[in-house]
Amino acid sequence: MNADTNLPGGDLVAQGLDDLARGVESIPALLVSIGAPRLGRLGIRVPAAIAAPERRLFERLQAAHADAAHSRYNALVRRLVSYERTAACAR
Repeated sequence: MNADTNLPGGDLVAQGLDDLARGVESIPALLVSIGAPRLGRLGIRVPAAIAAPERRLFERLQAAHADAAHSRYNALVRRLVSYERTAACAR
């Protein structure tokens, strides 16, 4: 099953899945790696999840956004959780 881009956060999940499939470590790929266990239970195959994605995502955000890294991290995780919850309801 592929990510439904019509669901909230679906654009990030779809991009993350594409990036992981191509071996690209991007913000969406790290986010999908964080959600890999739950996404897998929803029937979405996550190719080669990145190890320690939480730390790596925060470090990447901190390098780019310094003081705003924490709020950006939380916003991204909220989008992931929103996607996961909506996808679970749509099943």
